[in-house]
Amino acid sequence: MHIEILVEDSSGEKLLEVVLPKLLGEYGNPHTWNMHSYKGIGRIPKNLKGSADPAKRILLDQLPRLLQGYGRTPGIDAVVVVLDTDRRSCVDFLNELKALAAGCHPAPNTLFRLAIEEVEAWYLGDRQALTDAYPRAKADVLNRYVQDSVCDTWELLADAVYPGGSAAIKKAGWPLPGQVKHEWAERIGPLLEPDRNVSPSFGKLRDGLRRLVAEAV
Repeated sequence: MHIEILVEDSSGEKLLEVVLPKLLGEYGNPHTWNMHSYKGIGRIPKNLKGSADPAKRILLDQLPRLLQGYGRTPGIDAVVVVLDTDRRSCVDFLNELKALAAGCHPAPNTLFRLAIEEVEAWYLGDRQALTDAYPRAKADVLNRYVQDSVCDTWELLADAVYPGGSAAIKKAGWPLPGQVKHEWAERIGPLLEPDRNVSPSFGKLRDGLRRLVAEAV
């Protein structure tokens, strides 16, 4: 099957580039996918027509237009949308996303998957991969983490592995936060073992993708 995958930023895309073959098999054998990263999450528009500027590449702002386009496009078997929940209610956010997709005619086969609170929860869900990538990671910081909790997740990971912690990253300002998140994707991502990951939200991504392609057989 062919899948279109939408993710809210380029560091998330970098992570999924190495994770997807572990879940779907080698590209083209037999499944294929296209990845599309955006420049932020934005907000779900109040109507399906929307008026967002496509050039700004803000994912939720563009999502109604994108889903309706995919629904009309032959050869696209599924669309997977990967988002951080940030401070949103997971249940409410997912219901809003599903309602948006249901309002598209025709609607593509759409799978929404949410990282709780941020995609960094997925790195923290595989402690072995994380400490293999960062052998000097601070165990006392990592031990404070409650998996998939709303706790300023990327900051906690930064406090564990980055010199000076999240305070140093924030003091330096942009583009350092984005660069650090790319580094995590590049260093930890290839070491992640999907079946070892204890993050519930990563498990839903893993199981959802496997189920998606199994149903296509």
